[in-house]
Amino acid sequence: MLNMFKKKTGKSSFVLLSLLVLMLVLSACGSNAANNSAGSSNAGSNAGNAAASTEPSDSAAPSEATERTIKDAMGHDVKIPANPQRVLASYLEDHLVALGVKPVAQWSVADGKSVQDYLQSSLADVPAIGYDLPPEQVASFTPDLIIIDSESAVEKGLYEQYSAIAPTFVLGDAVRNDWRKSLTTIADLLGKQDEAEKVLADYDQKAADTKSKLEAAGVTGQSAAVLWITQKTVYMVKDSVASGEVLYKDLGFAEPSLAADISKTAQADWNPVPLEQLSKLDADHLFVMNSDGPESETVKSPLWQGLKAVKNGNVHEVSPTGGWMYKGAVAGGQIMDDVLSNLVK
Repeated sequence: MLNMFKKKTGKSSFVLLSLLVLMLVLSACGSNAANNSAGSSNAGSNAGNAAASTEPSDSAAPSEATERTIKDAMGHDVKIPANPQRVLASYLEDHLVALGVKPVAQWSVADGKSVQDYLQSSLADVPAIGYDLPPEQVASFTPDLIIIDSESAVEKGLYEQYSAIAPTFVLGDAVRNDWRKSLTTIADLLGKQDEAEKVLADYDQKAADTKSKLEAAGVTGQSAAVLWITQKTVYMVKDSVASGEVLYKDLGFAEPSLAADISKTAQADWNPVPLEQLSKLDADHLFVMNSDGPESETVKSPLWQGLKAVKNGNVHEVSPTGGWMYKGAVAGGQIMDDVLSNLVK
């Protein structure tokens, strides 16, 4: 899991950053453990069929307002309410916002002090819930449907505790790692298939328009990389998720060899880059989230100053509180806006 937070100074900032990096590592470990225990082939098959395995409780069409039983990624037969009104989908809020759904609570760390800032125009009045979803907190929000992103999030009896509170559907890692599948699966659960189709069509059109503007600006074919600097460590995004997917898949930027190499062995969405490897980064453009600030030792180092993009003045600072760390239509749209504002004058 990852979270961006409002800029802070002093000890509280260090604590939040430490927690953030720790969560990044734990998330990767949890995901790998879940995949290993379930078997990669079974997990992919079950999760990939989650949205397709709908079994209506009667003869009515799934799009009608009827209670339905749907099998989730872990094989649970989940009774989905006809019209869920109090949805809890922690760390999946991008999809809810895109579908026009306001959850009963939103994901947070540090006792609610840090949330997904890029979504706050839609979620500013939504109360926070701990990222680890303590059952007593979940119950206090009286949800009528709980959607969980990963198998690892319901281990050690947690699924039984959540399902005793409300119907609980697990997307599974194979689905949650693909934001389009996550969006369409959640839309199916909520009876918002038409809305999901529009979200995807609008997103694809925005990507096409953005790509055309980049081509007109002569940027097509140039390479780019996304870096996050925090606590004197440089992290690089995996090329198939979040801002990596937007740059390389949606917008057609060339991928530097270092980014490709790191992605091949990536254990998380964001992975640390050893300094000796960073010197090999020959990207034409760098999009940088610098949580350490302008006085960071990293950006003042001779190694950093020697990078191709730095020497050519093509380092583009983007906000650590924006959508660059996240997956989803809302995050992707914000990333595209940032790319245009930095490269098309």
